[in-house]
Amino acid sequence: MAKILISSGPTRQYIDPVRFISNASSGEMGRCIAQAAIEAGHEVCVVSGPVAVEYPATAKVIPVMTTQQMLEACLAEFDSSDGMIGVAAPCDYQPRSVSDQKIKKTGEPLTLEFVQTPDIVAHLGQHKRPDQWVVGFALETEDAHFQAITKLEKKSCDLVIVNGPEAMNSESNEVDIINPQGKIVAQFRGGKPMVGAAIFSEIEKHLIRTGIPASE
Repeated sequence: MAKILISSGPTRQYIDPVRFISNASSGEMGRCIAQAAIEAGHEVCVVSGPVAVEYPATAKVIPVMTTQQMLEACLAEFDSSDGMIGVAAPCDYQPRSVSDQKIKKTGEPLTLEFVQTPDIVAHLGQHKRPDQWVVGFALETEDAHFQAITKLEKKSCDLVIVNGPEAMNSESNEVDIINPQGKIVAQFRGGKPMVGAAIFSEIEKHLIRTGIPASE
């Protein structure tokens, strides 16, 4: 049995007390992978942004709101985990400053300055032990495979799952799984429960059962 950390859902970065930037991630893909991992007999911890889906009852679930909170929760759990699957779609940017009061309409354009948030998968990938593994997701709109391989290398992932924006808040998904050599080792298309189970089966095949990074 492996102890598996899964990040799931979106994060929110507030602009003022009532407004925030986020994305359409529903957490369904993370839920499906968590379910598949539990059904395979593994221990699962899910660090999740705000979602409406219900994660498996036997999973440990840590709710968070911001990208920084998600990073801190993942860091706290990662050391005792065998591996991490970064399914979440955390905000890549946050406002440089957050207003203490609701921003009022003035009739004039509003300019906001944004700064990058921490890269959770990259941080964990670059600090993993030799006996740990990290799987990342890459949601791309162009040059998908090139961008995914670049992310895999920069974030020190052992596998990367590539999909497109149509997967967000959808009941289905279409994914390619790429190993560190840039080879597509599997492709799946269908409902998220089926795709989630198939993805986790590949993670077991390439990482959990062998305990070493994928090299096929």
